[in-house]
Amino acid sequence: MTGRFSGGVHTSASVEPLTPGNSTPVTLASDSAFDGLPLPQRYWAMLTIALAVGMTVIDGTVANIALPTIARDLGASPAASIWVVNAYQLAVVISLIPLSSLGDIIGYRKVYQAGFVVFTVASFCCACSHSLLSLALARFIQGLGASGIVSVNTALVRTIFPARTLGRGLGINAMVVAVAAAVGPTVAAGILAIAPWPWLFAINIPVGILGLAISLRTLPRLAGSGHRFDLKSALISMVTFGLLIGGIESLGHGERVWAAAAEIVVAIVIGAKFVQRQLVRPTPLFAVDLMRRPIFALSVATSSCSFTAQMLAYVCLPFYLQNVLGRSQVESGLLISPWPLAILVAAPVAGALADRYSAGILGGLGLGVFTVGLASLALLPAHPATITIVWRMALCGVGFGFFQAPNNREILSSAPKERSGGASGMLGMARLTGQTLGAALVALIFNMFSLSGNKIALALAAFFAAGAAIVSCMRIGGEHKLLIDHK
Repeated sequence: MTGRFSGGVHTSASVEPLTPGNSTPVTLASDSAFDGLPLPQRYWAMLTIALAVGMTVIDGTVANIALPTIARDLGASPAASIWVVNAYQLAVVISLIPLSSLGDIIGYRKVYQAGFVVFTVASFCCACSHSLLSLALARFIQGLGASGIVSVNTALVRTIFPARTLGRGLGINAMVVAVAAAVGPTVAAGILAIAPWPWLFAINIPVGILGLAISLRTLPRLAGSGHRFDLKSALISMVTFGLLIGGIESLGHGERVWAAAAEIVVAIVIGAKFVQRQLVRPTPLFAVDLMRRPIFALSVATSSCSFTAQMLAYVCLPFYLQNVLGRSQVESGLLISPWPLAILVAAPVAGALADRYSAGILGGLGLGVFTVGLASLALLPAHPATITIVWRMALCGVGFGFFQAPNNREILSSAPKERSGGASGMLGMARLTGQTLGAALVALIFNMFSLSGNKIALALAAFFAAGAAIVSCMRIGGEHKLLIDHK
């Protein structure tokens, strides 16, 4: 490879072709002029991204299916077994922002691969666990590995694809997430039908080894900023988001309301101090510098509102279909499946269009369709035909899939390349916050309204989706100015 060197840092991007004789077909660069990988290296790099993201999404759902079996085998109560799920989610929430910042500093490739290694090793530990405590600890470590992957996932996609086709790459990424979410329960049920629950985690090991091997040969090796990691801010961030998300979940489930409210208040107080600290940092760990950009802030708000709507519907629909409409568990799963399948079709199309058209317009249209789909579910008759449910589910999927890739593209492209990690972290945090709030709102509604709460939850989901559509449309016009500023 050739290029100019200054102080030992490679400052000119060059790419080696992926050939059998070349053991290190990666890119060495710190120059912002670097614009994506060549073919076929680009597709091999996306394969390792797909394997990692697919594993983390599936692992976030398979444990839910297996909880009764795990609790019975380990002699744990149902309430205590929830920690198998909570430990994983808590680890992702508290480490997402620090790890995305670390990606900006040392390079996204390193954080991603470290996450891959930690996730795979922790999966082995999960499979070997013989007590609830050891399994919960292993799941926490697994969550840290998942966070290493998720925190820089979209930042890596930005380095893999040229700027002109970034939307297409993000569309593929959204498609992988939709497929993983759709097949997760099926995979879990299939494994449990023929093998004990430890195999739910053991299956990650060969996938992890394969994905890591591909990443070593294909992912671009881009130099990070090299500035010092703000450990104090990282610790404050972990406490803030841990208390906030934990408080929201506890409040939604009515678990010691006063204690949950206290958690949220303390999180807000600490968070205010945290933001003040970030405002005076030249390279803040929490991307307050990016939130000053109207396009970025509006895109993050759009994402958070839309994922709140999505989770409101996802959580309440199984209860609605089974307890109100009298459908079986298998029927309910099949009736919900048109939603992720529609995302599978819509996301790549929307991603390709996002490279040519306004994210504000595409996102507004998609979220408008999403709103109509949710409202139509809330207005279902007392005894709907199967096709009546199916087309409403598909409408929700088309709308959500049409919004996701353009919005993610806008979040990334409105941030400087050297802050892609911070943008990726904010994208992930917007998704997690929205999903947590949506699930908590469903629990709160169920506690207040019992079975009648299903339609209330769906109506509230439509309200959040409509709000997201309005926020998305507020970006129209500002995107043209953003392009001029970048030039």
